[in-house]
Amino acid sequence: MHSRTALAGVVALVAGCVLMLVLHVIPPTNEISPLRRTLSQYALTSNKWLFDVAVLLVALGSVLVFVAVVRAREVPLYSGAVLLGVLWVASLLAIVTFTKTNWTVGPSIGGIVHRYASAVGFVSLPLAVLLLAGKALPDRPLWRTASRGFAVVSLAWFGVIVVGVVRMAAGYGPWWLFAPLGLVERAIALTAVAAITTLALGLAHKPRDEARTGDLVSAA
Repeated sequence: MHSRTALAGVVALVAGCVLMLVLHVIPPTNEISPLRRTLSQYALTSNKWLFDVAVLLVALGSVLVFVAVVRAREVPLYSGAVLLGVLWVASLLAIVTFTKTNWTVGPSIGGIVHRYASAVGFVSLPLAVLLLAGKALPDRPLWRTASRGFAVVSLAWFGVIVVGVVRMAAGYGPWWLFAPLGLVERAIALTAVAAITTLALGLAHKPRDEARTGDLVSAA
């Protein structure tokens, strides 16, 4: 049962990513620079509904993966990893609810909530995967290593933003100009989603011995 739930999560995650990629090629969002502008910039256009659907699909997929992990009884419901997963999903819901600041109009409370929700999400999902991988995939070393690797890379990309913030605090230029912000954010998001997707695929993949045992039990 948990294998099917994990696979359903993968389908939702991939669908969300595909829709986000579509935003890069259809008007008017194809005019937004993927190097300098963040993904949330798409929510300031007429394609906001498509952006929202993409984010909600990723949120749904994430919930299904965490449910699969708990159902497999690899991780208790009340654990740090699950809490981080809740923060990740909550941050996605906040991103949809509170649109990023439209700087042609001026700063807003909703924009501030959006920014901090993004930061929480970028950190919580990779950390959750790092905590889950060892327990959820104890006998799947390749999947475990891959999911952890993607999570570490995602955190490393987030570190680029942290360096920019520290530099700004030290008197240098704005943190959002330190590196191509759009590219960095996309790298963070892509590797984070790859981490949880790999975790889900590893959970759904049954080793031969386990599969044979399941077949024998079913036959009996």
